[in-house]
Amino acid sequence: MKLNKGTKEAAFIKLKSDQMSDIVEKVQGGERLSFEDGVYLMNSHDLLTIGALADSVREKWNGNHVYFIQNTHLNYTNVCYLDCKLCAFGVKPGDSTSYSLSLQELERKFIEMKGKGYTELHIVGGVNPRLPFTYYEDMIALARHHNPDIHIQAFTAVEIDYLARVARISVEETIERLRKAGLGSILGGGAEIFDPEIRRIISGHKTESDRWFYIHRLTHDLDMKSNASILYGHIEKPEHVVDHFIRLRELQDETNGFNAFFGFAFQPDNTQLAKEFNIERDSTGWYDLKVLAVARLMLDNFPHIRAFWMLIGKKLAQVSLQFGVDDLDGTVMEEQIVHAAGNQSSQMVPKQWFIEMIKETGKIPAERDTLYNILQTY
Repeated sequence: MKLNKGTKEAAFIKLKSDQMSDIVEKVQGGERLSFEDGVYLMNSHDLLTIGALADSVREKWNGNHVYFIQNTHLNYTNVCYLDCKLCAFGVKPGDSTSYSLSLQELERKFIEMKGKGYTELHIVGGVNPRLPFTYYEDMIALARHHNPDIHIQAFTAVEIDYLARVARISVEETIERLRKAGLGSILGGGAEIFDPEIRRIISGHKTESDRWFYIHRLTHDLDMKSNASILYGHIEKPEHVVDHFIRLRELQDETNGFNAFFGFAFQPDNTQLAKEFNIERDSTGWYDLKVLAVARLMLDNFPHIRAFWMLIGKKLAQVSLQFGVDDLDGTVMEEQIVHAAGNQSSQMVPKQWFIEMIKETGKIPAERDTLYNILQTY
């Protein structure tokens, strides 16, 4: 028997608690969810209802399209002075495993990228005190010179903050000079958890939350887009996750500058945070899906929710398409940050994998560029 829309909506509410029923009615009526609603959802065991609600919001935003991109990652240095307990990638300059790619090495990589179908170059690295500001300008300019049609999405707000401080220039001048060199947009990383107490524990003296928001607001004011993220699955509580969502939602209300939200599932291996707090396993699939689904419900002004297949696995990424997710990120090449924390996923997947796995869910694969212009549907 095929259920009509009214029957489906009634089925959502049937036998639910009063608060869940209220949330369902809010979502169906296009009403914004409150902090209390978000905490309730994060604590709820009714994942199927949460997922169904999130899926209905996904459909309103993006119809039946699921997006992916052909992109490649570049981690230009692993030298970092920040000492974040959550990270297994960054090392000190004297470490035997430390590296910083020279401009000559970078140029060879940029030349090798030519003609491989990439539309996005994703650049992120450690916070390295030995690299001058001109290094970053030259890196972007070389990438643009050899790949003039590629969109360069580079640097988190943490990196931007550091570059400005070391060069003793304003954040605005930092972004403007990088944009002049060829920067197209900035990354959403470095958000971690915005709650100051949790952030202090997991991130040490990394850029504070207010500064992270300032840099993204300024980026949006300069007519550039960015993304937003969360790092979950460590010592955070439901309240911290929901607070994180609401802070992002408030900035999006102001600027409408975020393209997408995505979650980083904490990878505990080789991290100081896991040792100190006895975190022995990755986040569960249940929690991965809940964070993504609740994000879709709370971030009612974000056009896209992205699942990073490399962190939650290909199979769960496919399942997430029924839990509010409309974007599976990209093909990826040479990613080192999550692999340094013990992630065993493949370094890349071909375009055909996205096409086939999206079709299996009954949705339409849509190859996109960084700014979500559809290049081709399959």
